[in-house]
Amino acid sequence: MPERQLQKDLFGADPSSASSPPLAERVRPRKLDELSGQDHLAGPGAPLRTFIEQGRLPSMIFWGPPGSGKTTLAEICSASLDFRFRQLSAVDAGVRDVRSALEEARNARLLDGRQTLLFIDEIHRFNKAQQDSLLHAIEQGTVVLIGATTENPSFEVNAALMSRMQVYLLKPLEDAHIRSLMTRALEMDEQLSALRVRVDDWDVLLRLAAGDARKALNAVEAAVMLSPPGTMPLHLGREQFLKAVQQNLPSYDRKGEYHYDTVSAFIKSLRGSDPDAALFWLARMIEGGEDPKFIARRMVIFASEDVGNADPYALTLAVAVFHAVEMIGLPEARINLAQGVTYLAGCAKSNASYEGINRAQRCATAHQDDPVPMHLRNAPTKLMKNAGYGAGYRYPHEYDSHFVEENYFPDTMTPEVFYQPTAEGREKFIRERLHHLWKGRYGS
Repeated sequence: MPERQLQKDLFGADPSSASSPPLAERVRPRKLDELSGQDHLAGPGAPLRTFIEQGRLPSMIFWGPPGSGKTTLAEICSASLDFRFRQLSAVDAGVRDVRSALEEARNARLLDGRQTLLFIDEIHRFNKAQQDSLLHAIEQGTVVLIGATTENPSFEVNAALMSRMQVYLLKPLEDAHIRSLMTRALEMDEQLSALRVRVDDWDVLLRLAAGDARKALNAVEAAVMLSPPGTMPLHLGREQFLKAVQQNLPSYDRKGEYHYDTVSAFIKSLRGSDPDAALFWLARMIEGGEDPKFIARRMVIFASEDVGNADPYALTLAVAVFHAVEMIGLPEARINLAQGVTYLAGCAKSNASYEGINRAQRCATAHQDDPVPMHLRNAPTKLMKNAGYGAGYRYPHEYDSHFVEENYFPDTMTPEVFYQPTAEGREKFIRERLHHLWKGRYGS
């Protein structure tokens, strides 16, 4: 049979009239062992696998990005325990739909003795009244509720409902996971295997998917439907994928050289006090699908390495940005990142702390075995005090300016200057104080 005719027979001449379900539905895993990714939830000893093995399920919220497997996990949980599966979308369902689903569940328990798993997609879109309508059903065991959301449920789901449900975080799928499920689809799906579909450019497909399994499957399905007749096997490469999805391929690669080049440009723009360039590279990373927590971690490091005591508040802000990114997630977290980036780029800079610990570590390596002076040792017992531990220590708070000139280095070495504060920002005051206190070390 000619390939084009075979494609029409398998997929339908018009995609809208195709009788078979989409590829993503046809190859959806039906068992935990068929799942790619989410091992922290579905692997051996993990919560979902344990619940299924014990024959019971709590009500849960699956929080994760699109295409990470929220619906799939809910269906697997239901099928594994022979529950009725009822699905609603919070986008178009109202209170009446929820009540109808709950009534069906009650009847099923009375007539058939079967439990119902009610799956509500995008549960964060339900208003308070809709969420409240679920409370008694959960408490009474009328249904086991699984809600799926891409938003932080702490902000989008009311406290009463949250207190009755376990929250499980689904992670974006890694490239290896997507490749594994895509390979399985090519081998197991009747329609793809009939056309002997081969993926020639995995890099393009994985970058288009950006951690979303559904995107990868849809891209392959669309590329197959748009491919011209030819000799099988049907090869799919860069040209076919880009034609199918009609979007430019981001040049940003989260694991490749461009990733490190972009991060380097970002950090150097912050160090160079150019907030506009730093925002540009931040935007490039966000648009390229970079993990926002990776960006925030780099900012926390930068706050100490390149700002330091020139502006001690920079570290506080950077840590706050990291926590905000954890709580909120993209897309809104881009605003938190932008605030942190503009502050870090605009504030005074000093790498004195960073250089200081480098010098100190080199020196400590050379003096690793030098003993701690007796007056600096701890003396928690009478025996240690009698042995001279802590003897001669002078408590700085008992002296003027809360300072007394003392040797805090090992007796076997000459004190060295590791920390050399600059005259930038707040560090200027630290520099002046240290020069005043340690005249013999820092000079007048």
